[in-house]
Amino acid sequence: MDVEPRAAGAARPGGRTARTRAAVLDAAWDELESGGYAGLTLEKVAERSGVHLATLYRRWRTVEGVVLDLLGELGKNEVPIPDTGSLLDDLRALALEIAALYRQPRARALVEGVVAAAVRSPEASTVWATVIADRNRLASRIVERAVERGELPPGTDGIAVISAVGAPIYYRLLVARGPVDDEVAETAAAAAHAAALSGVFTPGPP
Repeated sequence: MDVEPRAAGAARPGGRTARTRAAVLDAAWDELESGGYAGLTLEKVAERSGVHLATLYRRWRTVEGVVLDLLGELGKNEVPIPDTGSLLDDLRALALEIAALYRQPRARALVEGVVAAAVRSPEASTVWATVIADRNRLASRIVERAVERGELPPGTDGIAVISAVGAPIYYRLLVARGPVDDEVAETAAAAAHAAALSGVFTPGPP
């Protein structure tokens, strides 16, 4: 299985190139699940996918390149932004959604792989930081709505609040290496909520 050359500008959505990419990414997911990032090689991906190794080197170049492509696929599965009318309920729902995402073996294996890749690849580090920043920015709408409702004071740093929700979950996932269960999610949401109400994320006078 390989990529056929095509005329410049001749798009073939859903064609052989798309099937090749899908086969490679599926194989990479499976390899990450079975052996983790440490065991991921282009040779194993080529063998599992049936795609010529030369194609992988030509298109993705390195294992990090494949992992970054996988991260792009994960990024398409955006975590919904809750809107319950209550800051605490919104933060709790968001934390539970994040925890549920990373309980999926593929998502967990990918995040572990991306973080490992970031040690060696500045590009991987930049892409991961961008993904987290974008998600925090979108989710900060939760805090903006809370300010509009009068639950939080004006000037509350929404991104800081959302980061405080996610931090314990990522710590459990990547540092403590424990289960990403609902308990850690609910505790993270409650702690971030209490801190926000106390003014921790609201700049004071200089």
